[in-house]
Amino acid sequence: MKKTFSRLFFLIFLFLAVFSSKAQISIGNPLAIPFGDPYVMHDNGKYYMYGTGGDVKNGFGAYSSSNLKDWKFEGQVYHHDNQNGWGIHSFWAPEVYKKDGKYYMFYSAQWKQNPNKEKENFKIGVAVSDRPTGPFTDMNNSPIFDPGYPVIDANLWFENGKVYLYYSRCCYKHPVKSEVAQWAKKKGWYDQVEESWVYGVELKPDFSDIIGEPVLLLRPPVKMGNLKDEWESRSVTSKEVNRRWTEGSFIFKKEDTYYMMYSANNFDGQNYAVGYAISKSPLGPFKKADNNPVLQKKGKVSGTGHNSITYTPDGKEMLCVYHGRTEATGHQRLVFIDRMEVTKDGKLVVQGPTLK
Repeated sequence: MKKTFSRLFFLIFLFLAVFSSKAQISIGNPLAIPFGDPYVMHDNGKYYMYGTGGDVKNGFGAYSSSNLKDWKFEGQVYHHDNQNGWGIHSFWAPEVYKKDGKYYMFYSAQWKQNPNKEKENFKIGVAVSDRPTGPFTDMNNSPIFDPGYPVIDANLWFENGKVYLYYSRCCYKHPVKSEVAQWAKKKGWYDQVEESWVYGVELKPDFSDIIGEPVLLLRPPVKMGNLKDEWESRSVTSKEVNRRWTEGSFIFKKEDTYYMMYSANNFDGQNYAVGYAISKSPLGPFKKADNNPVLQKKGKVSGTGHNSITYTPDGKEMLCVYHGRTEATGHQRLVFIDRMEVTKDGKLVVQGPTLK
């Protein structure tokens, strides 16, 4: 009898522990946060979310939460006209990292230094603050670097005293030969197809400049006919636009493998989706996964993409933070948070999109 009681008590305890863990992240999708490209940082027991758009102008806002469900708007934390501001519009994809007691915001914007009057003159900059809620001030009155083409979507990785910067070269004025481009031209749809590619490069520890030359890590597939790759070309094959994107990269490490998540297709359309690639080195080569995409339109949710990753308060469960749209919210992008995991055989799985 005593043994039976102990066993029963253990099973009840186990059930409550599991139930409690799940209850911690009963979030309710979508969140009432009008962000694109959401990024969540966990600091001193609190979560801080940054993103594109929202109720701010020419800059970035932030939200804070202790449970990932209830969020408080902290106001505009970055203003473009700070004393070192170099951008004039298109403030996108902020990510904030804590280093040596300070908070560094990496973001992209249209650079005001534009002698050739390029329509897309996006560059990446970094601003600093003493608090996660700002105000953030640009470290310099210019971007970190200028590779000679427009760039967006900064993401960082820190390892062994080194800092790696990942970014996306924009599609703008970047036509690429591929079977998809030939196919679209033959159909009389587009004369050319422009592409965006993901690069990685080492960054100086003080974030003042890059070290060495950027390395090409990810690009859209060159050939057609492979079913596991066709999802990356849907913006073209659905006759939506003559562009193919590889953007919104986010890197993390599990055991000895680097996982790079990325988004493909038009961010403004229904086919925006997320895949991933793996590598044994932070600068590649990366191999795209066979189970891509891991997040795409489903049911009443579409336009799912540009994700970041955070963890439950106990640090045990991975969570995918991304933006999407629903039939009810229309074209407005809102934030979603769903569970994700890396399975025992190394596959990345996102348990979404969900509506709760």
